[in-house]
Amino acid sequence: MQFKNDTIIIREFTPEELSLFANLFENENVTRYLPYKTPEEYKEMFEKALSDYTEGPFSRWGIFDSQNNDFVGMCLARIFLDNPDQIEIGYTLGENYWGKGLGTEVCKALVGYCSSLNHQKDIVAVTDLDNIGSQKVLLKSGFNRTENLVREDRELAYFILQNE
Repeated sequence: MQFKNDTIIIREFTPEELSLFANLFENENVTRYLPYKTPEEYKEMFEKALSDYTEGPFSRWGIFDSQNNDFVGMCLARIFLDNPDQIEIGYTLGENYWGKGLGTEVCKALVGYCSSLNHQKDIVAVTDLDNIGSQKVLLKSGFNRTENLVREDRELAYFILQNE
């Protein structure tokens, strides 16, 4: 995925950017709503993203500031593990980029990308029940909240953007 506007750039990570990716998840405020992972698991996640680029079309990508190329966060699109007939999107932003409208821009870019794939699948997203900020972003981006998704270990807010 390649995306650029006046505010953000979404692009493939380079192998040298592992530390950027890993450092994003060292902030407890950033990871508060994410399932716990070890540094080794984040490294594996990053390496899988790099290998996914050759297999396409789904992976994790870096989000960068268009003005100064600062690292903003990461986003993903993948086949939804809970329902292979749906595509899941998600993003994680560095805390210093919260509240600036970037989540909405990333969300809309991911929806545009997934829609361009012509998979004819609904696009979904899940958030922690307490992650009100991300829920507002999804609603603003055209998603509808449906019944919560219940997994063995937790319950998540479940959002769907139906393919028309």
